[in-house]
Amino acid sequence: MKLLTHSPEETEQIGMQLGNRLRPGDVVAFYGGLGAGKTAFTRGVARGLGIAGPVASPTYTLVNEYLSGRLPLFHFDLYRLSSEDELFDIGWEDYLDREGVCCVEWSEHAESALDGAIRVTLRPGSGGLQEREIEIEGGTRFADFSL
Repeated sequence: MKLLTHSPEETEQIGMQLGNRLRPGDVVAFYGGLGAGKTAFTRGVARGLGIAGPVASPTYTLVNEYLSGRLPLFHFDLYRLSSEDELFDIGWEDYLDREGVCCVEWSEHAESALDGAIRVTLRPGSGGLQEREIEIEGGTRFADFSL
């Protein structure tokens, strides 16, 4: 499915719709460059999971945990990883066993560990700085989003 958003708020709205449908153990793998909207989308996922507090990129901590929703959210940023092995060193398998949702920014840094993930690709649109093209792949339960 492909969508077009015109603001960070619309990107978050699509993320919220995804978050409403996520199940324990789901992994969302994000693809897109710097400023593509990955963290904005994750804020929306958090809202869809019932998490009310602020959601920030875990660039320097590698993972932020949000435990106040209907499911835990584990928000990873793999930008600083130098190898896929480092993901396992920080306890990737333990996070998967916790029956929450894992949102993973910079997924290309650990591609084989994310087999079966819901893939969300964000690209700048052609209609302005805030426009985003969003492509969601990985299951029929995500086929009918709207703004």
